[in-house]
Amino acid sequence: MSRGSTSPTCHQAPSSRGIEVSDDESTIVLVGAPNVGKSTLFNALTGSKVTMGNWPGTTVEVSRGVWRHHTAPSEPHALAQADARCDCTPTHDDHRGATGHDRPAAMIDFPGAYSLDSSSPDEQLTADVLDDPALARASIVVVVDAAHLARSLYLVSELREHARRMVVAVTMSDVARQHGVDIDIHALSDAIGAPVVEVDPRHRVGLDALGEKIRSCQSAPVPAPRGRIDAVVDEQDERFAWISQVVAASVATRPTPGQQFSDKVDRVVLGRVTGPLIFLGVMWVVFQLTTTVAAPLQDLLAGLFAGPVSDLASWLLGLIGLGGTWAEGLIVHGLIGGVGMLLTFIPLMTCMFLLLALLEDSGYLARAAVLTDRVMGVLGLPGRAFLPLVVGFGCNVPAVAATRVLSSPRHRLMTVLLIPFTACTARLTVFVMLGTVFFGTWAGTAVFAMYLVSILLVVAGGLVLRSTLWRSTLAEPLVIDLPPYQVPTWRLTWSVAWVRLQGFLRTASGIIVATVVVVWLLQAIPVGPGAFGHVEVQDSAYAWLARVIAPVFAPAGFGAWQTVSALVVGFVAKEAIISSWGQTYGLSSSDGVTALGDHLRVAFEASSHGHVLAGVAAFMVFLVAYTPCVATVSAQVREVGWRWTGFGMLLQVCVAFVMAVLVFQVGSLIL
Repeated sequence: MSRGSTSPTCHQAPSSRGIEVSDDESTIVLVGAPNVGKSTLFNALTGSKVTMGNWPGTTVEVSRGVWRHHTAPSEPHALAQADARCDCTPTHDDHRGATGHDRPAAMIDFPGAYSLDSSSPDEQLTADVLDDPALARASIVVVVDAAHLARSLYLVSELREHARRMVVAVTMSDVARQHGVDIDIHALSDAIGAPVVEVDPRHRVGLDALGEKIRSCQSAPVPAPRGRIDAVVDEQDERFAWISQVVAASVATRPTPGQQFSDKVDRVVLGRVTGPLIFLGVMWVVFQLTTTVAAPLQDLLAGLFAGPVSDLASWLLGLIGLGGTWAEGLIVHGLIGGVGMLLTFIPLMTCMFLLLALLEDSGYLARAAVLTDRVMGVLGLPGRAFLPLVVGFGCNVPAVAATRVLSSPRHRLMTVLLIPFTACTARLTVFVMLGTVFFGTWAGTAVFAMYLVSILLVVAGGLVLRSTLWRSTLAEPLVIDLPPYQVPTWRLTWSVAWVRLQGFLRTASGIIVATVVVVWLLQAIPVGPGAFGHVEVQDSAYAWLARVIAPVFAPAGFGAWQTVSALVVGFVAKEAIISSWGQTYGLSSSDGVTALGDHLRVAFEASSHGHVLAGVAAFMVFLVAYTPCVATVSAQVREVGWRWTGFGMLLQVCVAFVMAVLVFQVGSLIL
């Protein structure tokens, strides 16, 4: 298809899925198998300006970003001599301007797919993109793994059969060379019939060369498809034969001395006995470092918000005549006291996200998937169900969305019901607060214990569901490419951590602010003496509602209304538990975390009848198991409907209550 064609293009027609691309934009689509470095390349090209969302008409999430490639003013002429194999000759309406600065391009990173013969909704979406008229002129960047070139080329062989512009980005070349595999990039380009660029997105190597190839192909006519074959069997044989020819023409192998480093380490890391022990040890170190490193910074921020910020706000409100009014209560005791208390946990979240990103970039998290695959098999779940569950320890909302990679509806439903038992990082803020206040130097161990409880709940819940509702559900083997061990790069680690931290901050600025305002409003409404905005918390509608519920939790050792009210707020967002306590105890102008700890000690001392540690442990266990936040519930409804979501919530509350009562009753005999 040429530029003068009247056929639908991404600049001329809306997508059948509702996508429209404006005239001053081009579109780049990234595709490739899982674990080939596609997402790393996407982050390297777009930076941290990334948005996540569903592709219109589907329930599959994709990443969208903006790519800006800069070329020198003299380069347009050079690019006019671009590789003729792709007909990549710029036309009169080239995207580059006179200054050599290219216009921004929309970049879309689709989920990993081994093939266009879809076995999951993610792969189906990638296949559907090729039939979307709005993306007919999009440039497709196929990311392939040099260390497993033949396996990656199957997707390339399928894409050749479509009328699409294509550039191949080869990653993992250093790993391939370590395994004695050398790839001739020029020969590979000749064999494929498309531009090929060697890139190392972790170290930002080859990105300019890739950008030049993309820009030149964006301006070229859409190539004709390479003859598709109708018979499925013949089609596959033809592809495999083509792959063999390409590999033979472009790949040279040489012997390598001895066993590879990754193989040697994996003998220990993936061992049946040593593997789980190492996994638990690594997780313990993560939580221990999080609590010890973040605590001093947390205290510093608490003093900033609770002291100077609150005092400055009160002074400014006094200057405009609002001092002592309900407006001061809303701003100082509500927004600054509540949200400020929450923001003190930024160091905690940053530390946690950085450590998890380090494990991910080093290649260890993929090994953790292999270890837990054995457990998944016991539960009747496929090995890839581990991935949504691991995501759940970060946030339950994307974890629910991640279940779409599972092909079986039963597997998706079962995983969705188990995800709320994974302790997300929002719960971590509360665990660290209680651990620091009540367990001192054992805070990290106490937090680690809650995650062990979370894992046990997932396993136990899965066994119960499999033995009752889904007895006939069969597990599927885990198919995953183990990346090599590598030294994490600071740029990539921080980029991943920053994107996740931004998600946390967006939550704090949205639903948390709304929750704080609602809590303040309930605390401002008098039920007894006082006037609106001038009422003691214990005489407010907030306390009245909490007192109605509190007696239910007396057998669990935390029946104080101040404690129970925080759990109600926590249904909206678990992070809001901290802010609700800050509002309840009026800490906006005090010393923050330290004073909150003093108030909590008094509350748990009274409700547990002196068995404080038992009461705190019961509260933390209840927090692990009870209903997830509203956002997670909404995601569950979208995936499995109200009936199963309601069943899951009832199950979670019952399990949480029974466990909390058992922990307190047994713990009060010991502690």
